[in-house]
Amino acid sequence: MADQDIPQQAPPVSPLSVPIFRMVWLASLASNFGTVIQSVGASWMMVSLAGSATMVALVQSSTTLPIMLLALIAGAIADSFDRRVIMILAQLLMLTAAAGLAICGLLGVLTPWMLLGFTFLIGCGTAFNGPAWQASVGEMVPRPALPGAIALNSMAFNIARSLGPAIGGAIVAAAGAAAAFLANAFSYLGLIAVLLRWKPEQPARTLPRETLGRAMGAGIRYVLMSPPLRTILMRSTMFGVSAIAISALMPLVARDLIAGGPITFGLLLGGFGLGSVAGALNIGRIRRHFSTEAITRAASLGLAIGAAVTGLSHTLWTALPALALAGSGWVLALSTFNASIQLGSPRWVVARSLSIYQMMTFGGMAIGGWAFGAVAEAFGVRDALFAAAACQLVVVLTGFVQRLPEVSGENLDPLNRWKEPATAVAIEGRSGPIVVTIDYRVAPENRDRFMDVMEERRRIRLRDGARRWRLLNALDDERHWLERYQVPTWFDYVRHNQRRTQADIENSLRIKELHEGPWPPVVHEMIERPPGAARTRRDQPTVLVPPLTDPTRYS
Repeated sequence: MADQDIPQQAPPVSPLSVPIFRMVWLASLASNFGTVIQSVGASWMMVSLAGSATMVALVQSSTTLPIMLLALIAGAIADSFDRRVIMILAQLLMLTAAAGLAICGLLGVLTPWMLLGFTFLIGCGTAFNGPAWQASVGEMVPRPALPGAIALNSMAFNIARSLGPAIGGAIVAAAGAAAAFLANAFSYLGLIAVLLRWKPEQPARTLPRETLGRAMGAGIRYVLMSPPLRTILMRSTMFGVSAIAISALMPLVARDLIAGGPITFGLLLGGFGLGSVAGALNIGRIRRHFSTEAITRAASLGLAIGAAVTGLSHTLWTALPALALAGSGWVLALSTFNASIQLGSPRWVVARSLSIYQMMTFGGMAIGGWAFGAVAEAFGVRDALFAAAACQLVVVLTGFVQRLPEVSGENLDPLNRWKEPATAVAIEGRSGPIVVTIDYRVAPENRDRFMDVMEERRRIRLRDGARRWRLLNALDDERHWLERYQVPTWFDYVRHNQRRTQADIENSLRIKELHEGPWPPVVHEMIERPPGAARTRRDQPTVLVPPLTDPTRYS
């Protein structure tokens, strides 16, 4: 994006002071209103088309299931291509699906499975839009403003969740569900117009794009080799499975527990949304005074209490405060998980990290929506809400065993120390495999400490794309250690080294403390030559560069 859109001196007091973020946020707010209105119409339409609790709950699952199925592909695409174009195409897909749903509704030809099919297509658009939009936020605002921007995005949806249900309920009561679907179709136009006007600067690309499969593999590998991200994903998935129960069963709460209609349903959703807005408005203050773990435990406890009290309610006056408490817990937890994923991922992989987060969390929600719908079908809405509350208490207890990490202090900016060497052997970008060896000398008394540090080095190497990492100790010299790993191609080797972050310096410094002899250590970069392979010159050496002497290239 243009430099003038992001102040270079001091970060803005609010992300809304950044012009492009403000315009996209306002357009997204309008689109969110359409989404909530559409959700009200779809849920109430399913109540009229099929009274089954399972089918009603599947309306929520049909919009979250595509996120689980497509999020990783969407994240890889968002990290590889122009995110603005991806968002525009996703908005056009959702507009087309919403328009088709409205037309079928107006013609009176909708069936329960057609309704689920159209909402599934809208969910597909959401799956592709989500990683691109959320990763773009980090490019629109400075890093210190990122948690606030994420909270504002949550608040935008929950403002719509607060007011939209009442509006949606009124539209459904006055003109039918098809009118709600039509309103959603029109809501996408403003965001499409803003995105068409936005012309962000694209970073210079020095390497060809990874294939989709390799890009997805790199994202999975990064998350699997990042313990903080693994913990966040485990906790967010557990949270999502039971947190969705309140939203999924809301139409049945309105119909069966409170004996109301679409207006009652809209008011219940509005109460949940008002609580969410209150949570989003206060998340900055809460983050300054409490840890990530404390926030998520409190959020899960609030959801548990809200679900249980809603299950006991027979009137709006008891259900609305309970739903407001649950809504506040909902937004506090999801905003915290989202911010932690973004702050815990470098820019090159942030969309893929977010997509895996969405895949796990919303996949859990899709499963939870179906599961608690089945519980409601078999035992009643009240018992399903009690079961959801019990599951949230399990999430609270899990926090005492597996605490969420604090990731905001890590500097994940690129290290930018490595320089691509000139090679003595003529190679192409796809030549490989490339084998790298690094020599260390370590005193016997430091052996255990060295192996501990190298375990962290192994994680960093594998996280950034290395394969077959090994640590070897010479039989004829116990001080001599050899680190060895490989990457598939020369392009992969360049990417591997460009992915090193400022936070990784600490590991290199710990290795330096234990290494005896000149620093940096001797590095050999070689290409594998299977016997019998074609060679251009019989005397061609296999070592690509002389032993490393430039300290800026070791990382």
